[in-house]
Amino acid sequence: MVDITARPMTDTDADRVLAIYQAGLDAGNASFEITAPTWAAFDAARLAEHRFVALGHDGGIVGWIAVSPTSTRAVYAGVVEHSVYVDPAAQGRGVARLLLDALISSTEAAGIWTIQSGIFPENVASLRLHQRAGFRVIGVRERVGRHHDRWRDVVLLERRSPVIT
Repeated sequence: MVDITARPMTDTDADRVLAIYQAGLDAGNASFEITAPTWAAFDAARLAEHRFVALGHDGGIVGWIAVSPTSTRAVYAGVVEHSVYVDPAAQGRGVARLLLDALISSTEAAGIWTIQSGIFPENVASLRLHQRAGFRVIGVRERVGRHHDRWRDVVLLERRSPVIT
């Protein structure tokens, strides 16, 4: 992780962020989505102040993380859902953990008390990563949606901030 840094995501990162997103979707265990959105749709759905990219030793983007609000109701203003994607060539190098740490710092500083995520149970590496980062399994949503003509379960995880009370 020594050669990896994180910085806020900008609009100039759009092409690389969406390419990494598509690579994750193509792998088959990242999302029910099959095609990355346009930048306009991505931008509109995610909170601008909690988006980060990871830069490899050469300065190129090797991963990203972002959050979306879980509800428009004021009572849920402190709850977000996140997505984290890493370029396949950079996986296993601590990129996702670096991004999660940046996101946790950012959201806690903004008063967000819960980060949640849904992960396919087959994505064992992501489940382990999230549990090491303080996420806990809430439950499994069984056969919650179809993906490539088969029903998929989703493990629901959350991280409750120990500093936001």
